[in-house]
Amino acid sequence: MTTRLSMTAASRLALLLVLLVVLGSGCGGADLRAGKLGAEQDGRATFISPRLVGHRTANGERYDPVRFTAAHPSLPFATWVQVTRLDNTGRTVVVRINDRCAGSKKIIDLSEAAARQLDMLRAGSVRVRLQVVAAPGRE
Repeated sequence: MTTRLSMTAASRLALLLVLLVVLGSGCGGADLRAGKLGAEQDGRATFISPRLVGHRTANGERYDPVRFTAAHPSLPFATWVQVTRLDNTGRTVVVRINDRCAGSKKIIDLSEAAARQLDMLRAGSVRVRLQVVAAPGRE
């Protein structure tokens, strides 16, 4: 006995939309991964632990908490990104990507200096929007 499942057009459309949202969330798209000027991504920002001061980052530099640097899962190293808080504080900071971070709940890890400028040290994690403002090699 064979059972055949059929999907209505509405069911297929709903499934397609869910897949697009799931696959599109968190990855930032091809423009972001390529470091294309103006590419944007929304998500949560955290800051790098003070215990990592002096440790090597993914691009070989040593982590310095007073520099405006950040870790991102896929942006090219040396990309400059404007980070804007999305809670109506109007705070922004521009950082250079020099490390990688992992995690499904965050999109960027900021240096202590960048986190201080965004006034997020006490909160630990805030909603932000990233926008690429300079591609690698255009420092």
